[in-house]
Amino acid sequence: MKRLSLILLLLISVLSVYASPAVKTGIEVLRDRNFDVLQGKRVGLVTNPSGVDRHLKSTIDILFEAPQVNLVALFGPEHGVRGDVYAGEKVDNTVDPATGLPVYSLYGKTRKPTPEMLKGIDVMVYDIQDVGVRSYTFISTLGLVMEACAPLDIEVVVLDRPDPLGGNKIEGCYVEQPYNSFVSQYKIPYVYGLTVGELARLINEEGMNRGQKGDQQPARCRLTVVPMSGWERSMLYEDTGLPWVLPSPNIPYKDSPMYYAASGICGELYGFMNIGIGYTLPFQVFGATWLDPDRLKARLESYALEGVSFRTIWYKPFSGSLKGQLVRGLQFFFTDYEKARITEVQFRVMQAVAELYPDKKAFSVVSGYGLFDKVCGTDHIRTEFAKTYKFDSIKDYWRKDEASFRELSQKYHIYH
Repeated sequence: MKRLSLILLLLISVLSVYASPAVKTGIEVLRDRNFDVLQGKRVGLVTNPSGVDRHLKSTIDILFEAPQVNLVALFGPEHGVRGDVYAGEKVDNTVDPATGLPVYSLYGKTRKPTPEMLKGIDVMVYDIQDVGVRSYTFISTLGLVMEACAPLDIEVVVLDRPDPLGGNKIEGCYVEQPYNSFVSQYKIPYVYGLTVGELARLINEEGMNRGQKGDQQPARCRLTVVPMSGWERSMLYEDTGLPWVLPSPNIPYKDSPMYYAASGICGELYGFMNIGIGYTLPFQVFGATWLDPDRLKARLESYALEGVSFRTIWYKPFSGSLKGQLVRGLQFFFTDYEKARITEVQFRVMQAVAELYPDKKAFSVVSGYGLFDKVCGTDHIRTEFAKTYKFDSIKDYWRKDEASFRELSQKYHIYH
C-alpha cells in the first residue's frame, strides 16, 4: 500500500510538470494566435524586463524573431526596456544592442511619445507587468501612449498580465484636481483591482485621456487587448504558475506589490520612517533608529487590525540615509489577505508613532509632503490626519469612492 502511494505521488508530480500552465499571459496567447493582430504592420513596443513569457524569453526577442512581425522601434519607460536604469534616473534615447532597434525614452525629456517617435508606426504594443497600485508609473506611461496614438490613428495593443493584488481588492479615494501627476494620472482608487488590459479599456472608454491642453473631447485610441487565458479575479500572483520578474528594482518578489501598497505612501515622507528601501525587505518594514519595536508592536496589536501581523526586527540598511546604522522596527505580514485593508497599515503605523512619540509625528519631522499628497491624490488625507493623527479621522474619506468604482469597473472586466 505504501509503495502504491509513492507511485501515485510520483505520477502526480510528473503529470504536473507537463500539465497545461495555469495562466498564459497576453504575449503567449498572441504567439499561439500566430501574432494575428500584428501581421502586415510596423510595430512599436513599450516594455521592460518584466515583459517575458513563462520561459523568461523577452517579448522584445519574441517579436523581433517572429517572421510575421515587423518590429521597428522600442520605447523605454522608467528603468528602461532592458532594466539597466535605476529608479528615478532618466532614460536616454539609444539603440538596443541585441536587436539594433532604436529605443526611444519615455522617462527623460518627454514621458509621452512625440509624433516624430511614432512616425511610420502602425501599432504600438504594450507589455509590462503591473503591480495594481495607482502610484506605480507604468500605467501612466500606458495612458500617455494611448493619448499620443489617438490623434494619429495608431492602434494600441495591450498584452495582458495578472494583477498581483488580485482582481477584487479596491482601496483608496479618487485622485482630485490639482493633484493629478505621473504618480496619480487617473481618477481611480489607489488600489484598483483591474489587470492592465482592463484598466486600459476603462481609461479609453471613460474618456480619461484629453490629449493636448484645452482639448474638450476625450482622446480615445483604437485599442485591442490580448487577454490572458486561465486567469481569475481571485488569483494572487503565486496562483498563476508564472515566474515573477521584478518590474522595478524595489519590487523583487511576487508579494512585493502587496507591501508596496501598504507602506509606499508612508515612504514618501522622507525622514519619518525607513520602510526597507536599502535593505533586503523593501516595503515590508517600518523602522527608525530611535524606535522601541516592542512598544510599537503592542500599540498596533491593540488596534486589532484584521489580516495583518507584526514581528520585531533589527537591521542595518546597506544604502540610503541610514546606511550602516542599526534600525529598530517591525516587519509585517498579511495573514488573511482577503480581510486585510492593505493600504491602511501605513496610516495605523503613523497613528501609533504619534501616540507613542508625540515629538515624532509624521508631518512635524519631514521637510516636505508634496509627493505624499500626490500619491494620495489629494491634500485632504494629510490635512485632516494631521489634526488628530487618528486614522478614524480620514477613514471615511479614504474609502468613499471604493463602492462607486467597484460598480463602474465591472463594465470593463475581461475575467471572472
